[in-house]
Amino acid sequence: MGLALALLLVLALAPRALRAKPTVRKERVVRPDSELGERPPEDNQSFQYDHEAFLGKEDSKTFDQLTSEESKERLGKIVDRIDSDGDGFVTTEELKTWIKRVQKRYIYDNVAKVWKDYDRDKDDKISWEEYKQATYGYYLGNPAEFQDSSDHHTFKKMLPRDERRFKAADLNGDQTATREEFTAFLHPEEFEHMKEIVVLETLEDIDKNGDGFVDQDEYIADMFSHEENGPEPDWVLSEREQFTEFRDLNKDGKLDKDEIRHWILPQDYDHAQAEARHLVYESDKNRDEKLTKEEILENWNMFVGSQATNYGEDLTKNHDEL
Repeated sequence: MGLALALLLVLALAPRALRAKPTVRKERVVRPDSELGERPPEDNQSFQYDHEAFLGKEDSKTFDQLTSEESKERLGKIVDRIDSDGDGFVTTEELKTWIKRVQKRYIYDNVAKVWKDYDRDKDDKISWEEYKQATYGYYLGNPAEFQDSSDHHTFKKMLPRDERRFKAADLNGDQTATREEFTAFLHPEEFEHMKEIVVLETLEDIDKNGDGFVDQDEYIADMFSHEENGPEPDWVLSEREQFTEFRDLNKDGKLDKDEIRHWILPQDYDHAQAEARHLVYESDKNRDEKLTKEEILENWNMFVGSQATNYGEDLTKNHDEL
């Protein structure tokens, strides 16, 4: 099972209560049910896994609105850019490099779009107080109104959690985030010094009984909601086996922080490389382990909509910007 880290689940943190623009920070950085699943069989007509693994369900629809001719034309121009040495072939390494560059640019573009919403004093930094007021200001100013509301629990959980993550991202401890630090706050899975926060937040989300561990039932409950007296589908039974055989490394029936880290952040797994290898394997007709433009265009519906094409935006930007 592979981990697709660069994927976004946008948190609209009780916007009716906060009366502020919703934070773009993800409530859950890693969702095992959607991002750790095995690759489904392809049906030669749709490649949703490849598209959604990079863009998410909504964003992957952008290219779907183009005609096949328009898609192929745009994809062909992008292939020329991926072929960095201009030898007429796209290697796995070139494709991996391109995917990583596009993902990195996406992340920083995402931060740039929301920066002004939080940098209220326009000093090109975001203090914790600025973020807190922009996100939770209405609630903080009207606590009695929400004391008994469903938003109260969300607020009590997310405010201290945000503050803890903000402090972890704030490397110099000045309670103010530079653009790089704020990027680490919004996208901790992309920064080595934030990995412990990713593990801790995942543990807290799945550990419903609060004992500091994830048992098998909690592991399954995070992926599957049981119907009353209903049988578990085969994939759930398979996940139980995964838990026992591969997740619970010390065989004590539960996952600790180290085991969760091994599960969601495996050191030997590179998502961009895995996806690049998959795309090459599926499109390499002559099995020379590299792709010509013709091979890619013949399999265009696998590529368009994926992060390698980035909605076609790369056509209007200089390659040097990546």
